[in-house]
Amino acid sequence: MPAPLKERKPQTDITKVFHYTDLQRKKPTRENDPYTYQHGWGNRHQSEVIPGTLPVAQNNPQEVRFGLYTEGITYSAFAAPRHSNFSTYMYRVRPAAAHNGYKEIKTKAHIQNCFLTCNPGVDALPEQAEWAPFPLPKDDEKIDFVDGLHTLAGSGDPNIREGIALYVYMINASMEKRAFCNTDGDFLICAQQGNLDIQTEMGMLFLQPGEICVIQRGVRFRVALAPGVQAARGYITEVWGSMWELPDLGPLGGHGLANPRDFLYPVAHIDEDLSGMWEIVNKNTGKYNALEQDHSPFDLVAWHGNVVPYKYDLTKFSSQNSTSIDHTDPSINTVLTAKCRDPNTPLADFLWFGPRWDVASNTFRLPYFHRNSASEFLACLYGEGLGRSDDFQPGGGSFEQGHTPHGGFSDGYVDEMRIQESEPRKILENQMTVMIESSRTFLWTEYARVGCGTFSNQGTDPKVWDKLPDKFSNNPEAQALLKRVREDKKLMEERSKVYYDDEALKKLVAGQSNGTNGA
Repeated sequence: MPAPLKERKPQTDITKVFHYTDLQRKKPTRENDPYTYQHGWGNRHQSEVIPGTLPVAQNNPQEVRFGLYTEGITYSAFAAPRHSNFSTYMYRVRPAAAHNGYKEIKTKAHIQNCFLTCNPGVDALPEQAEWAPFPLPKDDEKIDFVDGLHTLAGSGDPNIREGIALYVYMINASMEKRAFCNTDGDFLICAQQGNLDIQTEMGMLFLQPGEICVIQRGVRFRVALAPGVQAARGYITEVWGSMWELPDLGPLGGHGLANPRDFLYPVAHIDEDLSGMWEIVNKNTGKYNALEQDHSPFDLVAWHGNVVPYKYDLTKFSSQNSTSIDHTDPSINTVLTAKCRDPNTPLADFLWFGPRWDVASNTFRLPYFHRNSASEFLACLYGEGLGRSDDFQPGGGSFEQGHTPHGGFSDGYVDEMRIQESEPRKILENQMTVMIESSRTFLWTEYARVGCGTFSNQGTDPKVWDKLPDKFSNNPEAQALLKRVREDKKLMEERSKVYYDDEALKKLVAGQSNGTNGA
């Protein structure tokens, strides 16, 4: 009799899925996501709260329906080519220009955006480094996104439109009558702990651990804790003078990695109460200033364009891997990439390391020892991550500067060299790790090196390398062959003299004349 079919039951814990499809959902969002989204990377989307609000066949009519005001946001130069031309038209209750002026504000955040060697506030980390989970706010203080943003590292400066910055956010309060606007670069936000309810000018995004969202430069947004969430933590990668894109697939063809259809964009949403004083906090060249206005910034009744925040669920990543031999380079796990002025080297890659099959045979399947040219910052979102040490925990970080030698030394690494049968196996189950990889040399802030209280730059304990002894030097066969190689080399050197030494050539000629080889 055939074996009974094993019933496949839907998985309910997102941290335990092998892939999003284990949820067996008929919707493209997790069960607790309350919002509706539009789909598709690279589209010019449009949305309206009241149908018929968007102008037909033009962008700026003499009078917009309901007395709304037309406002545009341009991301690129006006005359940029179509493929790199980004803008959005918004139809709102009050224009953003209606405000009471700018002011300075005090903050508990630690923001640093000048990552040039002339800045004494930043410094390089030549060794491997690791951070324990970054500390959440204390219960006796209320920290929202504005005050809970802390810069870790970066390279370049937003003022010259070239570079990158890494942040962590730790918050325990929602932004109340407060919005944030980053005029320096694009934020890629990756949630690690706690669900976030993010309100943007174009609509709502619900962000959960294992998901990312991108909010473009100049777009206003508000970060709130989702119902039932007491505190939240996560990571942000900001790029200057570049933007996040899907990587080219090359020989993979049209599908794989992060598929375009899985990127979700908000639909138009308007606050029920548009009155009251609001504070708009701007980050400009790494400094905060704020303006006040007597109306909500989230008053769009309609919009259309391609400067629109979006989100992506990392559990939907369609991983590719070697199916025969050898370990594949981590670039095969790139979710999004940001270009730099060097056409052959990205400014930054955002990479995924989650559950997948490992099926290669007759080969060492784990990462080989390496000294990559790129700087690598790893962050574990949940489960047992891929950090520098066995103590690596979710909510912390791990770093290797470019060309810093690194690789495995665990028992599993040693065992891999002894495996005789290369059976297919699932790896990295029940965990999610992300990596920010950059061609730039990172400089680290004082907050990262001292202020957060979780930093360790102690090198790897040399004792761990006892698991990987020098087997070659004590191998009698290898030493015997080395001796033979030295003898052969000496003999070859003697034989090759005849080509360059006149005396040796005379001996060769004389020897042949006498019936000998003359060597």
